[in-house]
Amino acid sequence: MAGYIEDRWLKKRPNKATGQRDRTALWGKGMRYRVKGIPGVQDRSFETQADAKLWLSTATTDSRRGEFVDPRDGDITLTEYIEEHWWPSRTDEPSTANPMRSRIWKHIIPLLGSYALRDIDASALRTFKAELLSRVDVSTAEIIWIHMTTIFNAAVDDKRLLKSPAKVHRTVKRPKPAKSKAKAWSRGTVDSVRNGLQDRYHLAIDLGLGLGLRQGEAFALAEEDFDFKASLVHVRRQLRWDAKGRPYFCLPKGQKTRDVPLSPALAQRVRAHFRRFPSVECTLPWRNPDEPTTRLEERQRRPITVKLVLTTSHGLRINYKTWNERSWKPALAAAGILRTAGEKVETHGGRIRRHPVFELSRSDMFHVLRHTYASVQLEAGESIVSLSAWLGHSSPKITLDHYAHFMPGAGRHGLAAMDGWLAEDQQPEVPEKSLPWSQIAQTATSPQVSAVFRKPAHMKVKYKETARGGLAVNVIEC
Repeated sequence: MAGYIEDRWLKKRPNKATGQRDRTALWGKGMRYRVKGIPGVQDRSFETQADAKLWLSTATTDSRRGEFVDPRDGDITLTEYIEEHWWPSRTDEPSTANPMRSRIWKHIIPLLGSYALRDIDASALRTFKAELLSRVDVSTAEIIWIHMTTIFNAAVDDKRLLKSPAKVHRTVKRPKPAKSKAKAWSRGTVDSVRNGLQDRYHLAIDLGLGLGLRQGEAFALAEEDFDFKASLVHVRRQLRWDAKGRPYFCLPKGQKTRDVPLSPALAQRVRAHFRRFPSVECTLPWRNPDEPTTRLEERQRRPITVKLVLTTSHGLRINYKTWNERSWKPALAAAGILRTAGEKVETHGGRIRRHPVFELSRSDMFHVLRHTYASVQLEAGESIVSLSAWLGHSSPKITLDHYAHFMPGAGRHGLAAMDGWLAEDQQPEVPEKSLPWSQIAQTATSPQVSAVFRKPAHMKVKYKETARGGLAVNVIEC
């Protein structure tokens, strides 16, 4: 049934005696005209009939197109929408959910949560952006802005917003950090840092540099992942920790496993490490350390056991925070890469421990080994497509965006080819089997040559000897 307008103050049918519509019990109370009967659209009341007709026309058209959004559904605050509707429906793994939740509850909700969804306009976004940039650096602000945009897009899908405020108000741009090039280490720097680590952690450097692994992938690598016969390493998992400090295994970033070529020199170092530091079995839940609540979750989170090749001196899996502070950063400081910024004092049972505090340097953390791996491959002329697969990128474009500056010869071949095309002193080429000019000069009177070079009387021809000793023939006038 199509939509219609109901007069709440008068009865639908006229009085038979008077011919007029009698008043209802609602006469003079509330708004008089109500729009009803539009499929999938909640009724709405208006003061005047003109307003009711205009809204009926618009709502009917939008409903048929599947574009109708009731403004009343946008009255909910952003905080209520996030906490009651959006976040409970998320199914992210802890490695994604924990940092996302932290950013949203620390920044988006305090700064923008009191606004109703439909009231978030350009002014609100500008204020939010200014306050956000006063709290965090630009790179973190960009990630938070992406989270906010994701929430707005979900509100559009839930029919609480007609369009995302982040898309409608184009004068407010997403925070964008200045583009920085990936940093790679020299061989001397790698060796210096490697020497600053304990012997059992030397292999961590070799795996990051020789396979381009992320830190979590290196710490989760198992002995069975090495295929020495095929010279391959199977990257099938990473070691992660949730917000409560509980470890678990999950797929590598992007939910992608991959195979990376294993060089003979790295294979030799790996075998030596196996002999000196035997692998240790480790059993951890898969994907999520929380207790399963359904049979499906029980199957999905069933613990797996692997023989880790990198472990602590106590035979335990490596905690990335402890390793970074107690092993990696001291090695960087010993190599002259980091400086000590202070000292941290801890008291445990009457014992006082002092630990150095180092300056922040994200560009020199474990990930720099992955960048160095990419630089070595590209400088050697390796295919960008192959490198993208070995790094586990979703497309070669991502690899190019990150590492194009590691390709020193990029553009040179095309430049040389174009230079050859545009050179002005090129001579026309002739077949290699053409007669040498000296032979033509000696036999110019022979019947065979006369027959070959016979031409009409009105045609003028120019003969020229080529660099190969052949004959170039150009028609210069007809």
